[in-house]
Amino acid sequence: MLGAREQDVSRIIQALNECLAALPRQQLRKVCGIGVSGQMHGVLFWKTGQGCEWTEGGAAPAFKPRAVSHLVTWQDGRCSSGFLTSLPQPESHLSVATGFGCATIFWLLKNSPEFLTSYDAAGTIHDYVVAMLCGLPRPLMSDQNAASWGYFNTQSQSWNLEILTASGFPIHLLPDIAEPASVAGRTAHAWFEIPKGTPVGVALGDLQASVYSCMAQRTDAVLNISTSVQLAASMPSGFQPVQSPDPAAPVAYFPYFDRTYLAVAASLNGGNVLATFVQMLVQWMADLGLEVEESTVYSRMIQAAAEQKDTCLTITPTVLGERHLPDQLASVTRISSSDLSLGHVTRALCRGIVQNLHSMLPFQQLREWGVERVVSSGSALSRNKVLKQEVQRAFPFPVSFGQDVDAAVGAALVMLQRNLNQEES
Repeated sequence: MLGAREQDVSRIIQALNECLAALPRQQLRKVCGIGVSGQMHGVLFWKTGQGCEWTEGGAAPAFKPRAVSHLVTWQDGRCSSGFLTSLPQPESHLSVATGFGCATIFWLLKNSPEFLTSYDAAGTIHDYVVAMLCGLPRPLMSDQNAASWGYFNTQSQSWNLEILTASGFPIHLLPDIAEPASVAGRTAHAWFEIPKGTPVGVALGDLQASVYSCMAQRTDAVLNISTSVQLAASMPSGFQPVQSPDPAAPVAYFPYFDRTYLAVAASLNGGNVLATFVQMLVQWMADLGLEVEESTVYSRMIQAAAEQKDTCLTITPTVLGERHLPDQLASVTRISSSDLSLGHVTRALCRGIVQNLHSMLPFQQLREWGVERVVSSGSALSRNKVLKQEVQRAFPFPVSFGQDVDAAVGAALVMLQRNLNQEES
């Protein structure tokens, strides 16, 4: 189907089971809580009570999916802009996009209504895992994942039931809402060597869990520059976003923990822009009859830029546009004959990536929100000393590099912190 992006849930669970099987058995026996996170926005459907079957009695008790649909991922593109404009306006500060769970359900309702009648439960892939581990009669969902589906009001912590019912939406498929960091239930079976009765946290969003893994203080902002770029900061307690969606806003506010929000500027243009530049240079040289490896070009251009400490050349690197400016293209300005070396252009490109992020979320704004330090990570930063220099130049506070950002670690830390808090109280 045109634009469809689906994944086989059986293969995802098989991969999960293989990960569990690879962990030391004696360590699994000591597990006192399970934190779960996963990619937001996506949706799958299952039949209550028939979502999986457990294989017990063997060396490794595990579950495999049964009456379950494919996972429709966040990258699904079947909801055209025309279709999205035909949907009712949500009562939420977040707009609805293709790949969002509720938009996908609306699409299925219009184009495959008989498909939906086969199922009576729905959730993200990680909500499904939690429901199966705990044998939940109804799926539970944190506000982090609910907000990512659309048609969810984070202030009232409730779905837009009136708006959805008026449009014929199958509201019985919407999960019940639970606080992030709360316990969804306990394992109904032993899972590999993890004992039966182990607490399982309600599933978290991968963004929030990733940020939690490296934000040591509320005064830290988290910067990740990999293929794309994300800059996240925790909003002051009591902050509430304006309750009307603005697709043109460059900063989005996502539910975090304890009823607070993360402000997130997410640029589509990061390490992929540098990769595009490298590919362009390799192609130019091929056109000139020369063959050079991409890795050689990359290391030489970074070295040239490292020796070129400054430049007047200005590059706006938005070759992929931005979510809030989808039609924007890249540009090069302030070109002079003295700024045409590889060092000048690469330095300007690295600076442009950081300045583009600055245009989305001015760094002085971070200071007003109480940010005192930037914790940075990502593959594009780790192998590019020029990009590191430009990050340090742009931010008005200390920047730490090399921090691992890991959603699985974040989900585990959330559960660990919850256990510590319970012991103290």
